[in-house]
Amino acid sequence: MAGTSTKTVHDIFQNMEYGPSSTSTATAQSWLEKHSRILGFFLDGKFFSPADRQTHDVTDSKAAVVCSTVCAKDEDVASVASSAAGAFKTWSELSCYQRAKVLLKLASVLQRHSQCVSELCELSQSSTSPAVLIRLAQYYASWAQLRDSLMPEWIPQGVVAVVVSDDCSVYFLLLKVLPALAMGNAVIVVPGKTTTLPALLLAQLFMEAGIPAGVLNVVTGSEASLGAKVAQNPQVNYLTYSGRQQTGEALAKAVAGWGVPMSFSLSLSSVCPFIIFDSADLDSAVDGVIELAFKKKRDFQWVLCVQESVLDSVVARLKLRMTGMKCVPLATEADRNLIDAAVQEAQQQGATLIQSCPPASTGALYPPTVLCGLAPSCESVISPPPGPVLPLISFRSSAEGVTLGNHSPYGQTASIWTEDLTLALESAKSLCVGSVWVNCHSVMDPALPLCGRRESGNCTDGGREGLYQFLRPSHSASFPRSSPSSINYADFGSAASKFMIPEGFDPSSVPRFYSHFVGGQLRKADSGCSRSVLAPGGAVLAHCPDGGRKDVRNAVEAAIKVQPGWMKKSPAARSQSLYSLADSLDKRRRDLAVSIQTQTGISLEEAEKEVELSVSRLSDWAARCDIEQGGTPFPPQAGSALSTPEALGVLGVILPNSKPLLSLVCLLGAAAAMGNAVIMVPSEKYPLPALEFIQVLQASDIPGGLVSIITGGRDQLTQALANHSVIQSIWYWGSKEGCQFLQYSCVSPLKRLWLHCEEEEEREVGRNWTSSNPSLQEELWRKAVVWKSIWIPTA
Repeated sequence: MAGTSTKTVHDIFQNMEYGPSSTSTATAQSWLEKHSRILGFFLDGKFFSPADRQTHDVTDSKAAVVCSTVCAKDEDVASVASSAAGAFKTWSELSCYQRAKVLLKLASVLQRHSQCVSELCELSQSSTSPAVLIRLAQYYASWAQLRDSLMPEWIPQGVVAVVVSDDCSVYFLLLKVLPALAMGNAVIVVPGKTTTLPALLLAQLFMEAGIPAGVLNVVTGSEASLGAKVAQNPQVNYLTYSGRQQTGEALAKAVAGWGVPMSFSLSLSSVCPFIIFDSADLDSAVDGVIELAFKKKRDFQWVLCVQESVLDSVVARLKLRMTGMKCVPLATEADRNLIDAAVQEAQQQGATLIQSCPPASTGALYPPTVLCGLAPSCESVISPPPGPVLPLISFRSSAEGVTLGNHSPYGQTASIWTEDLTLALESAKSLCVGSVWVNCHSVMDPALPLCGRRESGNCTDGGREGLYQFLRPSHSASFPRSSPSSINYADFGSAASKFMIPEGFDPSSVPRFYSHFVGGQLRKADSGCSRSVLAPGGAVLAHCPDGGRKDVRNAVEAAIKVQPGWMKKSPAARSQSLYSLADSLDKRRRDLAVSIQTQTGISLEEAEKEVELSVSRLSDWAARCDIEQGGTPFPPQAGSALSTPEALGVLGVILPNSKPLLSLVCLLGAAAAMGNAVIMVPSEKYPLPALEFIQVLQASDIPGGLVSIITGGRDQLTQALANHSVIQSIWYWGSKEGCQFLQYSCVSPLKRLWLHCEEEEEREVGRNWTSSNPSLQEELWRKAVVWKSIWIPTA
């Protein structure tokens, strides 16, 4: 035919280019033509395109315009939120079977339209296999069916905003959307550039599957600013984000103070180790490197770590395998400049290059490149450049290899290669990441949790564990909505009042001077300042130290020395230590009851009941040490998989005013039982019971440094905890301004937050510390752990 060219089979295999598929292209193109190549929002079960809105062009990999999408205004956000709030009531009142039926129908609808879904994802530069999306729908249909029977004490959050960055994949988008829907929430999706078209198509397919109108809405625009506008709407109850760190930080700061709980999965910014030990099958390991590192679109950034004894062999195999590989297209011309600068800097620091071919002088193409001989402190190792560039560092012993694997501030995933199963399991346990792939890579399934550690995220996606971010205990009040307060974030907590002990002061004029408890020892405040402890009538009962940043630093230093050893203790050993703490508390029950009565003004009988319940709660957590374990789900591929809970590390806890001893014991028991160290800040109003509890700690066999108690101004100590990079999580009971400060500040460094506005809880129904509801302990336990998935394939 005229105008066509014929290629031989030899030409096709030499070029390995995608060939045209007239049938599949027609399917995607016909869907776009049906909408005149201008796609509006998906609102109330149908497309809505206001006439006076700006549009944004969607382009394919060759920069050709595929279609245009409408950019939302404030009134559009209000309409979408109102629609979702109305639909939430309908969706949440359906039976579990009815919701599961919709998700199962979605799986069959996706199967029927798989060709269109696949092509639209390809056009949007977000390639995702429809089979993977079908698996997601089937898996969460099962959880929708079982929610009430397996989670009877939990209820949906309400309206959930799902925001993703420009280069997030459709898989990670649906890993947020489907569990939220399965648990009975309504969802508003704010897609990025590469997920806009697939998100709009999937919303239409949801309607075909029978979901009520308004349960799933899609609103398009600039994802960072638009996501913030959606979350600020008072009808939105929860915000979850997936994508790059920079966009997530901007979103968190824009939403701080609006009273919306937030979670972040920052996998796209994560730097992950690919570790090859000398006991590995080197040919398979190098094949894995080639498959993973030099793809056009990668979910993570990788650093190759090779044991020195096999370094030469691995480098030789890499040179052989990279010979003749084609240049990889870059996302933008700017990426080329970043790569050139990174490669030049690495060469100046002594790195050598392995390249499949010389790079062109200009253009958005770059050959697969390995940077050999780098030091762990090199910028290309800490933050690898975009594109097909792989830093390589070497290590001597297996322990050093694990240390290098933990060198990055991120903790998303790792791939380790060895035929020694003992080494594989020990390394997997020691790596501070959410997922470990043994002799494989890029294996994912919704049955196993995908949990970011450190700067890679503060929530869990996938598995049963990933469902709880979209639920809350039925006994707890929802987070109160509000407008942001005017806060100087740089000076927050610096205006705390201080009382300097005057010279010649007579200690006998007050009943007692208390000290901090740090590193297993009593210490004075580093500032030398103190605070008065007042009785309900205003009389001075005692003086306690006025702690600050240096006291928090000392407590963290003590905690990081003891916490790894405490975490590695057997559950039985941790259990016995907590039982000894409960026994020590029981022996001092009278003294503690008197301190509660003196401080709070309640009757001695009520105070004794609080102490009795505190002993019981500690015993409960001692018992749970042996009970709370992970599982071994059945992966769809050949092999085995493990899912295990692990300690967070060092926690900061700002205690509530209500039930000053019981709340301390409940939170301390949950944190310590799971292997964490904890720095506790007693209530400003009622610190006396916590200070008396120090003697209980001293009389037990809890390791010194595992628990620190620091008194002082709540805002000042909150600021010190938030700014310390070692602290992984903060549990906060305090002011609305404190909650806002933590949401704004704890995105860099990223922390897991559990926030409670105590003023609102006092006006409404706050946490009932005396309740024996099992969901209370389950919520505490889940806040105290992170999850690790380990994939072990078989032949």
